[in-house]
Amino acid sequence: MTDQRDGLVTVAVPDGTAEAWVSRPADDAPHPGVLLFMDAFGIRPQIEQMADRIAGWGYVVLAPNVFHRDGTIEELAPTVDLRAPEAREQAIAEAMGRVRGLTARLAERDIPAYVDALRALPDVADGPIGVTGYCMGARLAVRAACLRPDDVAACAGFHGGGLANQDADSPHHGLPRARAEFYFGHADGDRSMTPEAIERLDAALADAGLTHTSEVYEGAPHGYTMADTSSYQEAGAERHYVTLRDLLDRTLRPAG
Repeated sequence: MTDQRDGLVTVAVPDGTAEAWVSRPADDAPHPGVLLFMDAFGIRPQIEQMADRIAGWGYVVLAPNVFHRDGTIEELAPTVDLRAPEAREQAIAEAMGRVRGLTARLAERDIPAYVDALRALPDVADGPIGVTGYCMGARLAVRAACLRPDDVAACAGFHGGGLANQDADSPHHGLPRARAEFYFGHADGDRSMTPEAIERLDAALADAGLTHTSEVYEGAPHGYTMADTSSYQEAGAERHYVTLRDLLDRTLRPAG
C-alpha cells in the first residue's frame, strides 16, 4: 500500500491498484478498523465526511474505490448536483453500468485485499474489524463478512439492494460462513429490497444462527444516508449513525 496523500492511499488488488480514502482519529493510538463500502456514486466528499464521522468515534476507516477498473476517484466523481432529483436519476443511470460490471466474482477477488489493506495500516489495532456498506455497498459488506469470518465481527448495511435475491450468487447464500453480528437499516418501500427479500434475508440470518437486527426505517427513501443527494433524510441518516456506532462499540471494543 503506497502513495499516501491527503487521506488517500493506493491498495494493491489482484487486477491492479485501487485508491482508497482513509480517515483516522485525532490521536496516534491504535484503534479498531472499519471498512466502508461506498454507494453507486463513488468516493466523494460525502463518503469522506461519513468516514471522518466514524473515525471520530475512535476507529480507523478505509473506504476503497470499488470501481477501480472503471477509473480513478477523480474520473468517476459525479459532475452534477445530486441534490436535484433529475440530476440524481441521470447519475444513477450512468453509474449502473459500473454497478452491473462489478460482478460477485470480481468483488470477491478484491475484498480480501481491502481487508488486508485496512489491517496493514500502522494505526489499526489487532483484533476484529467492522464493515459497513451503503446501497450496493451493503452487498459488498455482507460478502466481506462471509469471505473473512475470522476478521469481521460487525457488519452493517443501510438502504442496501439485492441482498437476498433469487440468483445463485446472492450475498445471503454466504451467511453460513459468517460469524459477525449483523445490522440492516432498510429503506421504506425500496424496490431493490422488497418485503419478500427482507424476509428471505432475515430467514437466512436466523438459519445461520447469527446475531442480527433488521429494521425498516419508516418513511426513509433509498439512499437516505447520503446528504449530497435528493434522497437524503436527516432522521434516517442520524438513526443510522446511532445504530452503527452501537454495533461497532459492542463488537470491536474489549469488554471493560
